[in-house]
Amino acid sequence: MSHVIAPRRIVHFFVAVAEHAFFVIGGFILMVLGLGLSVTMVMLPVGLAVGLLGFAMFVGGMTVQHIGRP
Repeated sequence: MSHVIAPRRIVHFFVAVAEHAFFVIGGFILMVLGLGLSVTMVMLPVGLAVGLLGFAMFVGGMTVQHIGRP
């Protein structure tokens, strides 16, 4: 009966890779945006928040998580 489970595992693998790639790319973009906002003194608090959120997304995307693993 493993032939029924195999396609689900393959799809789950590709979805997990896509999620991690989204978080890495999105986190990097937010870090650069936060750096750009932090250059001006007026937008410094917003830039720090955006940059730290991007950093958290980037690190979270680089790590492997097995929360829903059976």
